Amino acid sequence: MTRIKGGVLHAKRRRGILKHTKGYRWGRKSKIKVAKVAKMKAGQHAFEGRRTKKRLNRGLWHVNINAAARALGISYSKLMGALKKNNINLNRKILAQLASEQPAIFAKVVETAKR
Repeated sequence: MTRIKGGVLHAKRRRGILKHTKGYRWGRKSKIKVAKVAKMKAGQHAFEGRRTKKRLNRGLWHVNINAAARALGISYSKLMGALKKNNINLNRKILAQLASEQPAIFAKVVETAKR
């Protein structure tokens, strides 16, 4: 029986890694060992970044709601307390969108919460 070497698969695997690291600087785009490490690190940073993005967006929602609420004469914390007390179940993302895109509707929500 003839001997079969894994050259084709080995080359395919390397090509896949180098395809992912295209555009990286220095040896990280062309040297297979360095490219492997760079690809792993990139994956870790991407994983962390997806969570950080959610955290930052939530902070932006707070800022947007607070700015719009203060323009209507109520602070963020008092608004959120009033919404909870009156069983108005709008999450912060929706409130921030209303504050920036539909100020009239946001004003009505604030008035309802104040009562």
